[in-house]
Amino acid sequence: MACSVQLVARPKDPAVRTLLIERAAAMLRAREPITLRSLVAGTGVSTMAVYTHFEGMDGLWQALRQEGFTRLGTRLTTVPVSDDPVRDLAALAAAYLDNALTHPDLYRVMFDASVDLEDLPAADATLEHLVQAARRGRDAGRFRADVVPLELAIQSWTIGHGLVSLVATGPLPRETLDHGPFMLRALFTACGDDPDRCRASVEQGWHRPAPDDERSRPA
Repeated sequence: MACSVQLVARPKDPAVRTLLIERAAAMLRAREPITLRSLVAGTGVSTMAVYTHFEGMDGLWQALRQEGFTRLGTRLTTVPVSDDPVRDLAALAAAYLDNALTHPDLYRVMFDASVDLEDLPAADATLEHLVQAARRGRDAGRFRADVVPLELAIQSWTIGHGLVSLVATGPLPRETLDHGPFMLRALFTACGDDPDRCRASVEQGWHRPAPDDERSRPA
């Protein structure tokens, strides 16, 4: 008489999923090679947990990339909306840099296009914070009527991304980030903002924590 064995899928535990993502992020930060066995070593979970929660290592990399955008989105939501949209655009750019320097390990994975995202719309939503501020700036008359909010948001993001990439993952010193306000002012005035008013707005929005504060934050 033949016997049949049914395999019961193990239930997913959000705490274990978070544990593995945090462990992988810490290994990236320490420049440690990530393998199935090295990932779970010392965590108290088995290698099967990687398959249960991510369907393998490829899924883990997808989750890591998504986590980077999730944390960026969370950081951007902490930027208060004021009655000065240009100030808000500068504050969002500063928050972008802050997030990248706080989570440099995840920042590197975020833009690895060889790895698919778990939720592309959720990642795209991070840009919407800048789009809304740019639209408010245009509607308030700070920018010309022909300025496209999405294009201005992408240009602002590009400035922040370029600067922080050269510092967090490149050869330039942290002082390079001090060029950010000048570059943003050049962009915003080219879009029609008054130079003096723009300078004041960007200076008000461009507040970043000191390096020691960034390093003290948990990854």
